[in-house]
Amino acid sequence: MDLQPATISTIFAFCPLPFAFSLRYLLAATCSMNETPLKTFTVPADADGERLDRWLVEQLTGRSRSEIQRWIDEGRVRVDDKPGKSGRRVEQGQRITVDVPPTQETELEAEAIPLAVLYEDSDLLVIDKPAGMVVHPAPGHMGGTLVNAVLHHDPQIEGVGGEKRPGIVHRLDKDTSGLIVVAKNDRAHRHLQRQFASRSVHKVYIALLEGQIDPEKGRIAAPIGRHPVERKRQAVLPIDPHTGESKGRAAVTDFHTIGLYSTRLASGQMGNFSLVEAVIQTGRTHQIRVHFAWMKHPVVGDTLYGYRKQRLPIERQFLHAHKLRFRLPSSGEEREFISPLPADLQSILDQMAA
Repeated sequence: MDLQPATISTIFAFCPLPFAFSLRYLLAATCSMNETPLKTFTVPADADGERLDRWLVEQLTGRSRSEIQRWIDEGRVRVDDKPGKSGRRVEQGQRITVDVPPTQETELEAEAIPLAVLYEDSDLLVIDKPAGMVVHPAPGHMGGTLVNAVLHHDPQIEGVGGEKRPGIVHRLDKDTSGLIVVAKNDRAHRHLQRQFASRSVHKVYIALLEGQIDPEKGRIAAPIGRHPVERKRQAVLPIDPHTGESKGRAAVTDFHTIGLYSTRLASGQMGNFSLVEAVIQTGRTHQIRVHFAWMKHPVVGDTLYGYRKQRLPIERQFLHAHKLRFRLPSSGEEREFISPLPADLQSILDQMAA
């Protein structure tokens, strides 16, 4: 088969599977015709010089760096038809082929969980996710997720994307509310993935920060990676002055202040807070939370990166995915969707003086 270079292309083996009302999600076909899916990428100019393993983590939604490093060691990753190495720097125009190993069969159950669907067409859903809902099943959260709810809403989404997370193109933290887009077919999934990979999707979050941030607007450009000691946390990993490199991945957050608030705290002291709009230019894990904590203005309610004992009566982090703008796969039309602050966050602001 002659594979033409493409930004992102996916080739799946054809293996007929009967429709099952039990909503069994077969991650990899196990019939005799089964072949391993290949994913092919062409390195863009803005990725020139990045480590191969780190760059592939960004391209392969839901895959961990350790998983990709294992594939590289097994010879499943090739660069211009030659075996890849984890620490190798990619170059613009190189063709990266990943031989994704088959995944074990698993089941995803459809659950009748209400969804706030803001927009739906034949290609996608735009959903206003509530705080407290996990996006996809994982150990400890095998049910009650957005994926379980989406499978009940539209069973045909089962299997879209060829991964454990049918239809999922991007993610929100469990305790972050707001907008998320879900693909309903493989063509739309690939189209949306390309938009996210090229950073053409416009994502705006609203966050309430501890203290009065100064300056009131700016850009945070600080690489983010796994915390060297606390493995469940992310951290800003500064550039090594000797090598000129960071162990983290490039991360950029633009922000501007839209409101300043103050209130008397339980201690009797006055507390100051900044309401900001944050636009993420990259999509690193916990990016907004890590960047503002690094700036000494953690997100209110964030017990992982901010105060363990919160100064305001809030049950979760004050972070909301407010706007999402992208092009519809069917027509190419650019559409913007807006989710207002949910009641629990708005009530926090209402209790304070602007």
